[in-house]
Amino acid sequence: MNSLAPRWLPAPAVLACWPLALGFAALYLPSLWDLMHGIWATDQQGYGPLVMVLAIWLIWRQRDAIRALPVRPSPLSGWTLVVVSTCMYALGRSQGILLFEVGSAPVLVSGLTLLMLGTAQWRAMALAMLFMCLMVPLPGAVVDALTQPMKMAVSFAAEHLLYWVGYPISRTGVMITIGPYQLLVADACAGLHTLFTLEAMGLLYLNVVRVSSVFRNVTLAILIVPISFCANVIRVAVLSLITYHFGDAAGQGFLHGFAGMVLFLTALLLIVSADGLLRSGHRLVRTERA
Repeated sequence: MNSLAPRWLPAPAVLACWPLALGFAALYLPSLWDLMHGIWATDQQGYGPLVMVLAIWLIWRQRDAIRALPVRPSPLSGWTLVVVSTCMYALGRSQGILLFEVGSAPVLVSGLTLLMLGTAQWRAMALAMLFMCLMVPLPGAVVDALTQPMKMAVSFAAEHLLYWVGYPISRTGVMITIGPYQLLVADACAGLHTLFTLEAMGLLYLNVVRVSSVFRNVTLAILIVPISFCANVIRVAVLSLITYHFGDAAGQGFLHGFAGMVLFLTALLLIVSADGLLRSGHRLVRTERA
């Protein structure tokens, strides 16, 4: 007799997951609604929905691998994470602490996975758990402390780049003056928003190409930080040139969004190029050893 349960999980686990899924939705749908109409609707942390969708897709993509693994629940570690995540959610929701409210989601998913399936299944979902951690909103004080030095560095690099090619440009802090125009380098142009989004893009790229080398994966993940910086410098430089040649209205209108597209295309090209260099270096080392 054939089971009506989906093929990618054993039938008892599927039946037990339905009430858990309903409970999870009851907990986090109000939080999701608040995020969509709150901090995720801003430029600073608008990467949240993208990261959430990618995390769900990564779990779905691993369904065959999860199905093939034996079910060996880990009650102790599973219940521990469930209790901890529940306390985090209660504290965060009641006190308006998004770090705890949203941060409890990957902890709860990890706990339920260990409780219902086992450690092997959790390892198969580890990358998705990491993605879920990236969508957790950081406290404003932390964002401001990390973003200000990044904006200063990006402004400095963009100013010197355009000055080197002959444009009349100067800078005071994060305020760039080019010709008769002044541009303020905002958090969205050179902050954690771009870094987290590009980190998510890089992790997704690594998952898609399925590289087996740990060194190559770790190195590329680290290189995303300077790649993000370079992409931000190019974005600010492009916006400065658009404003200088076409006016302030063009720099703040449609072409402002175009500069954002340039940033992500540049970053993607740099990620692929860096991976190509790492792959070539790895092949060269193996050839020399052979």
